[in-house]
Amino acid sequence: MMMEHSSTASLKFLEDRWDSNVAAGLDEADQLRYRSNLLGSDLRITNFAGGNTSVKVMDTDPLNGEQVEVLWVKGSGGDLGSIKRTGFAVLYQQKFLSLEHVYKGADYEDDMVALYPLCAFRGNPVAASIDTPMHGFLPFKHVDHLHPDWGIALAAAANGKAKMDEFNREFGHKLIWMPWQRPGFDQGLAMRAAVAANPGCDGIVLGGHGLFTWGETARECYRNTITIIDQIGQFIERHGIEKGVERFGGEAQPARADRKQLAVEIAPFLRGRVSAQKRYIANFTDAPDVLQFVNSVHAKALAYLGTSCPDHFIRTKIRPLFVPWAPEEGMAALRQQIEHGLVEYRKQYRTYYSAFADGDSPAIRDASPAVVLIPGLGMFSFGKNKTEARIVGEFYSNAIHVMEGATLLAEGEVKGTVPQCSPEMDAESFKVFSNYVALPAREAFRIEYWALEEAKLRRQPAEKQLSRRVAVVFGGASGIGRAVARLAAARGAHVVVADLNLEGAKRVSEELGAVISPESTISVSTDTRSRESIAAALSAAVAAFGGIDIVVNTAAVYPSAVDGTVPDDAWANTLNVNVTANYLLATEAARIFEDQKLHGNIVFTSSGNAVIAQGGSEAYDVSKAALSHLVRELAVALAPNIRVNAISPATIIRGSSMFPRDQLQASLTRFKIPFQDQFSDEELRHRLGTFFAERTLTHKIIETADCAEAILYLASPRARCTTGHVVPVDGGIVDAFLR
Repeated sequence: MMMEHSSTASLKFLEDRWDSNVAAGLDEADQLRYRSNLLGSDLRITNFAGGNTSVKVMDTDPLNGEQVEVLWVKGSGGDLGSIKRTGFAVLYQQKFLSLEHVYKGADYEDDMVALYPLCAFRGNPVAASIDTPMHGFLPFKHVDHLHPDWGIALAAAANGKAKMDEFNREFGHKLIWMPWQRPGFDQGLAMRAAVAANPGCDGIVLGGHGLFTWGETARECYRNTITIIDQIGQFIERHGIEKGVERFGGEAQPARADRKQLAVEIAPFLRGRVSAQKRYIANFTDAPDVLQFVNSVHAKALAYLGTSCPDHFIRTKIRPLFVPWAPEEGMAALRQQIEHGLVEYRKQYRTYYSAFADGDSPAIRDASPAVVLIPGLGMFSFGKNKTEARIVGEFYSNAIHVMEGATLLAEGEVKGTVPQCSPEMDAESFKVFSNYVALPAREAFRIEYWALEEAKLRRQPAEKQLSRRVAVVFGGASGIGRAVARLAAARGAHVVVADLNLEGAKRVSEELGAVISPESTISVSTDTRSRESIAAALSAAVAAFGGIDIVVNTAAVYPSAVDGTVPDDAWANTLNVNVTANYLLATEAARIFEDQKLHGNIVFTSSGNAVIAQGGSEAYDVSKAALSHLVRELAVALAPNIRVNAISPATIIRGSSMFPRDQLQASLTRFKIPFQDQFSDEELRHRLGTFFAERTLTHKIIETADCAEAILYLASPRARCTTGHVVPVDGGIVDAFLR
């Protein structure tokens, strides 16, 4: 059955998002950017930072004023969905083609990349991708190279070549097949030769890798690309319908109804064990496609076989950790299985490294898994931040879709060498299960530990002081808490803003999200007088990020007593909020810290009033004195895994929620500071703040930012040997000197 031409064929799954009105006002380079953004906006078309696009245009050579052909191609590490015009490498096309004359063969692949900057047009500084030759040597103006799940499923099928031929006949295409080859200069030359040998071809399926498509205009290229991808999806869907609803050998066990609760329960333990070498942030998903896979009969075998597409396993490692746990065995058994699985996983990973590394290989990286699959629950994925952890999970979800598609294309056992294997390769190194072909371990290593991939990692910005850490800030909606949340985020932490005032917590979280990734912060409503409320807030942190590393409490009350008398209920509430709540918080956080077995930090907020006896603030002063000693008690009780410290600030007027207008007036009256009723709140704050500052050695008004600096110093690795201490942030109050 012949289908209509791709430029007019209807789409079943994908959407044609091309807007001619938008494209009409763009030059060819911006049309490339526009096309790239459209393709990258749909994860079914390509993954985050996966694939690349190009265009060859005529431009004026600034050296001689002549018209020359210029190659625009996505720069190394760029993301199609978000790439801007400045994200493309721009090369003299003829200079690039002339590199063929100095190419000495596949053993010198890395040497060629070092020459790409010599071809830069107008001094373009963007690093050219290793895929650049695969665009430059193709004789087409516009080229797309993508990793759609359906396309990789075809490319990773043991009968992929035969199925591609069947697809061509059914949909009227002329795709050509190429066996697996590591991307680069040699593959670019091979692709040029394959196109020359197949006149009229309209795409290339790279065995085990992905898809190339092209067109003479940006619009034609885009339409060809999404049409071929959509039609491969239709082709695989037809095979799926013929095979019925069962996938991956059928369900081995059902998903737990309480899986989300269990995931929160196991996450700190798992995060802590995965973070044995360096801390990671976790992401959890129990999406239907993930559950269908992890609960299936074939999940363990397929997971061990490993991923296929290079873009997948660079993120996910060559394979995930599959935890062979039956949910009815209980959580203790799950912990044992995780411990055992990690030992075996790391052993196998080190063996994998040792088997293929040579003297020029980069040093072995963390041997811990990036993806952990747990039957009955779902999938955990890990990264240096929340966004990366989520993306790692998305990549493995893509790998699941690839395995599903490849298995649906099965039609009996494939005899002989799989089509992904070139004549120069060892056919036995290609492992097959249920028609799915994984990339050979040697080839996976050549990608994962490629010097060019290492260089890409080294170009990434240095991590910040609190990167990979989760800070939960109680009282974070205002005052010192807000300042701590903002500074922690600026220093790379993931921040949970917890406060009784949920709207205020949301506002602060939104402030943080405007500066850092919105994925790196959440807000929760918390009443620190309630153990259950504290536990719920910490569980929310675990659900979002996999665990906690820093707990800060700045929430406190200062009972107002204009006549100097504090009612009994206000006295009790002050002790409850300022003392007992900190005990509840510490003991609840300790459960998570101990489960993680990662060093944790707790920082509370005491006060100079804790050591200064004065009339009129007895409830507050006594509560802070008790808190200061509680810090010492907790430091002893929770050592050595948890450090407990506090700061002791002087009275903070500006930015504090403890000084509404009536409290300001009461304090001014108490200290006999003159004021007038018509004074603004800011004037009242200034008068009171100046009064307190003049009583210090430095004459400095204490700001919330000063307290945040001290708190985060105590919570950081820089204070790793400090615990059980209350650090003054008071400008130098002699009466508050420690005795």
